[in-house]
Amino acid sequence: MNLRSLATRTLATTALALTFAPVVISAADAALRDVVAKKISAEYPSLEAIYKDLHANPELSFMETRTAALVAKELRSLGFEVTEKVGNTGVVAVLKNGPGKTVLIREDMDALPLTEKTGVPYASKALVKDLAGKDSPAMHACAHDSHVTTLLGAARVLVSLRDRWSGTLILIGQPAEEIGAGALAMLTDGLYTRFPVPDYVIGMHVWAGLPAGTVAYVPGPVTANVDSIDILVRGVGGHGSRPHTTKDPVVIASEIVLALQTIVSRELEPGTPAVVTVGTFHGGTKRNIISDEVKLELTLRSYDDAVAAHLIASIKRISENIARAAGVPADRLPIVTAAETNTPVCANDPALTQRLVGVWREWLGESNVALGKALTVGEDFARYGRTTHRVPICLWLVGATAPAEIADAARTGAVLASNHSPLFAPVPEPTLKGAITSISAATLDLLAKR
Repeated sequence: MNLRSLATRTLATTALALTFAPVVISAADAALRDVVAKKISAEYPSLEAIYKDLHANPELSFMETRTAALVAKELRSLGFEVTEKVGNTGVVAVLKNGPGKTVLIREDMDALPLTEKTGVPYASKALVKDLAGKDSPAMHACAHDSHVTTLLGAARVLVSLRDRWSGTLILIGQPAEEIGAGALAMLTDGLYTRFPVPDYVIGMHVWAGLPAGTVAYVPGPVTANVDSIDILVRGVGGHGSRPHTTKDPVVIASEIVLALQTIVSRELEPGTPAVVTVGTFHGGTKRNIISDEVKLELTLRSYDDAVAAHLIASIKRISENIARAAGVPADRLPIVTAAETNTPVCANDPALTQRLVGVWREWLGESNVALGKALTVGEDFARYGRTTHRVPICLWLVGATAPAEIADAARTGAVLASNHSPLFAPVPEPTLKGAITSISAATLDLLAKR
């Protein structure tokens, strides 16, 4: 769902794009595109081997030691100055290539705790340790293996074309995106103080719902605020045969769950995108016991910080007042707790995005670049643009599914395997080539010699 009409967005981004007008140079001409395409083709066998190795050997959040070591080794071999263990397992690689702007390219490295069911020859069979030290299955079900491979492929392309750009290139392998903690960890560990502050931060995310190798862009919010809320509903317990002597938290919690559904429909202006989902409801120990508490876990999604704050305030108000109406004593009112860290809305800089759209259309063709819609998923890429530096950011989507498969699904109504599905298997070659091309083209434009 987009936050505003496409017409309003187009007018706004057209006006802003004037301040980011791309320099007309040879970075987008046919000869350079041909050089890049040939370089990617020449490197592809090696990159595919890296991709399949990463896929077969996934690592969970903040446990990406093997992946980080591979990234560091590859980038050092290309001449980057590499720093490891930034924000725990993060990698930062810097290449200075004369005067000019600084571009930071971010890709994430962690996998998900899933048992893979794709059946591909390089499927993960891994049993790994999680942060708690417990054994867990692992799978790259969100394509972060593709992301790491794309980062390395773009690095090879850009290093081979150092005569065609000028400035500073920063590449980062970020940990722990899947738990929304990696970007903040790297920033807290000095990403913008120990290393050059970027003029732009760019990155891409492979997406199952798009044809392999195509690009979808969103000027403005592309992923959502994600807030995690816990509600501890407290009552007065007792015997199941004597409910009149209790304040039943199961009934109170049930009323709260239903009342929360009115926040979006009755408190927000119609058309305002927001989601309030109660994901868990835990209470009671035995059928003839009225418990004294129930625990609810919620996820909230929105595209505006003010809306996010409104959702949380409404949840507190509704929870407390339903409990009061049930006669719960003041010292037993519900406790509403928000997670210490959330994933903030990822708002692409409209002007930067429009600039890159023009680049991708030249490099990939008009038919392979499309306006997308904002997603209700979370993505901590947002944090790179939310520091005091207010660096312009752009995160775009690259398709991963065979076009014929998408067409068949549209015809038959079949449901495609999505990101985070144990069945999600990107088509490697067009996905990786499209992703590497989109990153390389964007960087060559942003760092073009004046």
